[in-house]
Amino acid sequence: MDLTPRPRVLTTESGAPVADNQHSASAGPAGPLLIQDQQLLEKLARFNRERIPERVVHARGAGAYGYFEVTADVTGHTRAAFLSEPGKRTEVVARFSAVTSSLGSADATRDIRGVAARFYTEEGNYDMVGNNTPIFFIRDPMKFPDLIHSQKRDPYTGTVEPENVFDFLAHTPEATHQVTWLYGDRGIPADYRHMDIYSSHAFQWENAEGVRSWVKYHFKSDQGIANLHSEQARRVAGEQPDSHQQDLLKAIEAGDFPSWTLYVQVMPESDADGYRFNPFDLTKVWPHADYPLIEVGRMVLDRNPEDVFTEIEQVACNPANFVPGIGPSPDKMLQGRLFAYADAHRYRLGVNNMQLGVNRPRGTTADNYGRDGFMRADTPGPHRGRARDRNYEPNSFGGPVQTDRPLVGGGEVAGRVGSHATPSHREDDDYRQAGDLYRLMSQDERARLATNLAAPLAAIDRTDIVERFIAHLRAADEEYGERVEQAVAATRG
Repeated sequence: MDLTPRPRVLTTESGAPVADNQHSASAGPAGPLLIQDQQLLEKLARFNRERIPERVVHARGAGAYGYFEVTADVTGHTRAAFLSEPGKRTEVVARFSAVTSSLGSADATRDIRGVAARFYTEEGNYDMVGNNTPIFFIRDPMKFPDLIHSQKRDPYTGTVEPENVFDFLAHTPEATHQVTWLYGDRGIPADYRHMDIYSSHAFQWENAEGVRSWVKYHFKSDQGIANLHSEQARRVAGEQPDSHQQDLLKAIEAGDFPSWTLYVQVMPESDADGYRFNPFDLTKVWPHADYPLIEVGRMVLDRNPEDVFTEIEQVACNPANFVPGIGPSPDKMLQGRLFAYADAHRYRLGVNNMQLGVNRPRGTTADNYGRDGFMRADTPGPHRGRARDRNYEPNSFGGPVQTDRPLVGGGEVAGRVGSHATPSHREDDDYRQAGDLYRLMSQDERARLATNLAAPLAAIDRTDIVERFIAHLRAADEEYGERVEQAVAATRG
């Protein structure tokens, strides 16, 4: 008799078995995601509702106001009005954060830094949501709740467990590139001012003639780059837990306004299908030799908020907030975020969160048929000079109507509906760019990378988890894996 325990079957909340928990359902391997994917929507929606009241991710943060000024002519690439001519300025609010840290955590920790920038344009709010790294751990939003669960406090011990962190990473080979970045010298920024900002995702730009391109944003710090080594970070975290927040606040108070120069990489729409690797894979960068940086403008932060909670903690940036001339790409992680961010804000701040001062558009007026709900604050009819407004469309009473012009033109999609892995191109693999990044490092940088990884790995009792994880490093570069393995052994003594 076979006494081998049968594996437990993963199910939805209603008890139905889950066929694929690795890949989101899409219209063909390269197509957009489908709203009929119950597992994806249920998983993301439940994940958004796990914590009250702080954000599930990006809880620890700080921010400021400023402006964005166009410095180059990019009208050949986009018809976005706020980018229409050099010298044009648009008001901005930006929020910086740590991805996995909780609200009361110290700033100087090894974590990805998120950055959300809202541009109050004359065509509505445009929100850019990115990180201080050009890549991420995963390429499919189905795995995002699992990633964050592995990095957060264990439900039994109540602490962050290295075994959980690296068990997930050991089963996620595409994370090797991001791990190499995060545990290297750039893993702990000295503050928010001295780090670059990346959209990470590709977006679609469309010009006035309807010509479309794929773009990635790079905000290069005009202050330069400054990072902390592990020992420095531990000292700073103990002495001044609010180091990043205080640095930003005091710099602006002193008139030392931080700024970033925005560049974009531009890929013609037709290049994507034949590019040597999938350009919409969030675990990969576009080499600058293939698509060089093109200057766009400069973001300057010159005003601190009067009230951090009202103006920064209640800002609800959403990557689905586009303006004419800018739209999404087929990046699966981006596609998942187009749903998840807005849903998180509606849960955390309420369905009327866009009526809050920091969230209201300033260059135009929101005019739609949304009504009622928790904390509704406006009265739609009288303040527009009319006795009453109808709450349905179409109507015969002068209500707002559609423009019949999409923000960007849609591309063609085709394929069989199902849960698909990200489509593979001729040079797609999970290790090539991680190895390239490792080989760009100096010997001292490689040594620190190995030491940083060895500290948590040495605390893991399960040798199979450590061996599986180090195997990914060896696949990226044999010396990389060997160096970390030796560092783990030395740490254990």
